Amino acid sequence: MNTTPYIKNKKVLVLAPHTDDAEFGCGGTMARLLEENNEVYCAAFSACEQSVLKEFPSDILITEIKAATKKLGIKPENLILFDYQVRTFNFNRQQILDNLIELRKKIQPDIIFMPSSNDIHQDHHTISQEGLRAFKFCTIFCYEMPWNNLTFNTSSFFVLDEKHITKKIEALSEYKSQAHRTYANADFVRSLARVRGEQIATKYAETFDIIRWII
Repeated sequence: MNTTPYIKNKKVLVLAPHTDDAEFGCGGTMARLLEENNEVYCAAFSACEQSVLKEFPSDILITEIKAATKKLGIKPENLILFDYQVRTFNFNRQQILDNLIELRKKIQPDIIFMPSSNDIHQDHHTISQEGLRAFKFCTIFCYEMPWNNLTFNTSSFFVLDEKHITKKIEALSEYKSQAHRTYANADFVRSLARVRGEQIATKYAETFDIIRWII
């Protein structure tokens, strides 16, 4: 299979409703895009302080996302953190849209990665809807989160190598506070990448629903 880079020297912005969503949804793809000379930014909208287990500091996810994105190779200055409370995004739609428009003006991204419009988590759905409004003139890929997606259109794939999956797993391993979740383990991450790879006759892949592709 031809894995020649086809996205180079672009500005890529990943929208993460919560601090670990970017790595789960497209961690391997971010690793590959960084390797291929793209500038990758990650904007996370909540550190989920209200949902952190009691044995951890309430702001632990801020520490963890900084470590995780560093593992992927994202520059510290390219990590943008907002402070919305979990499960309240729908009440803050306009403010979130204003934040996204400011990011659009500041970064001027070519490519957006964001949650699926079929994601049933209320915060994810808000980021998807407002993201489409803010970035309708950009290429938009929606990433997969099987535990939240009622349906998902696997309309595009990023071919990944072992090194990209390894980086994704290493990044996610920084989220010690989320290790109790059933999908937060290397076996699941690798298995899903193998399933998606099998769909396109390669070993590993991540899949995305294309909302808009501007060439």
